[in-house]
Amino acid sequence: MAPGELDEIVGNLTCSDENLLIELDACEDAAVYKIDESRAIIQSVDIITPVVDDPYYYGQVAAANSLSDIFAMGAKVLTAMNVVGFDGCNHPRSVLNRMLEGAKSKVEECGGVTVGGHTIETPEMLFGLSVTGIADINKIYRNNTPRVGDVLILTKAIGMGVATTAIKADMLEENAVKRAVAQMVQLNYKASIAMQGFDVSACTDITGFGLLGHSYEMSANKVTIEFKKDEIPLFKEAIDLADMGIIPAGTYANKSYLADKVKFVCEEDILLFDAQTSGGLLIAVSQNDADKLLQMLISEGYDSSAIIGEVKEKEDFAIQVV
Repeated sequence: MAPGELDEIVGNLTCSDENLLIELDACEDAAVYKIDESRAIIQSVDIITPVVDDPYYYGQVAAANSLSDIFAMGAKVLTAMNVVGFDGCNHPRSVLNRMLEGAKSKVEECGGVTVGGHTIETPEMLFGLSVTGIADINKIYRNNTPRVGDVLILTKAIGMGVATTAIKADMLEENAVKRAVAQMVQLNYKASIAMQGFDVSACTDITGFGLLGHSYEMSANKVTIEFKKDEIPLFKEAIDLADMGIIPAGTYANKSYLADKVKFVCEEDILLFDAQTSGGLLIAVSQNDADKLLQMLISEGYDSSAIIGEVKEKEDFAIQVV
C-alpha cells in the first residue's frame, strides 16, 4: 500500500480525546495516549508475510519489524501480543511454535514481555505483533518535525525488499541470505537509546514506504530533504538483483506515488523506493551532534550507519537526490 492510499483510508477517522496526543491523520509511526502528566502509552501493530524460509527467523524478523515503530518514537517496550494468520493446511503446528519462539526472543531482547495474542487460519502465512510501549511525554520523537539545518543519519542498508524477493525465488546465495537476515533481525532498540543522548529533532523507521516514502512523510511538505545518493548504504547484492528486475510490487507502488514529489539531480535509483522489511532508523540530528551520534551507532553494531543528507528550506520538491 502506497502512502497516498493509506491517507485516503484513515483520513476521515479522526477522533477527539484530550489524552490522544497524535491524531490518526498525522501519519505518525505509532499512537500516543497520555496516561498521566509525565507519561504516555505508545501503541503500534504490524504484520508481514514470510520473508525467509526458517520459521524461527521469520518470527524474529516479524517481531523486529513490529517493535521498530516503538523505538522510532523513543519509547520503551512493555508488552507484545502475537497476531498470527496460520496456514495449518500446509504447515505443522511445530512451525507456529518456532515462529512464536523467534518473536519472543526479540521481545525479551529489548526488555519486553509477550503476553499472548490471537491466531486465525489463513491461506497465506501472516505474522506480527501488537506492541505497547511507554515514554516520557516530553521525550517523544515525531516523524515529521525535522529542523532546517539538521543532518540525516540512516542506521541500516537499503535493499531488503529486493533481497527478500530474491530469497523467495531462491536467487540469493547463502552467505547473502545470512547477511540479509542478520540485518532484518537486528532491533532498532540500541539505536533508539543512543539517539536519546543527542539533539534529535525527528525520527522514523524505514519500512514499507521505502527510504523516499518515509522521508516524504518526514518532510511534511514543510521542508526539503536532500539526500546524497553516493552516501546512502545499499545491500550490495540488491544492486545487481534490481538491475535484473527482481523488484517487489510495493517498490513500484512507492515510485508511482512519489513521482511528482522527488527530484533526482543524479541518475534515478529504484532501490531508494524499495519497500523495506525491518529497516533502519532515519534520524534528523543537529550538525554539532551528528558525528558523535554516528560513531555511537557504529559502536553499538549498526555497521552500515551513515550520514546521508540534510534538511533544507522548502523548495519545489519535498525530496531531492543529488
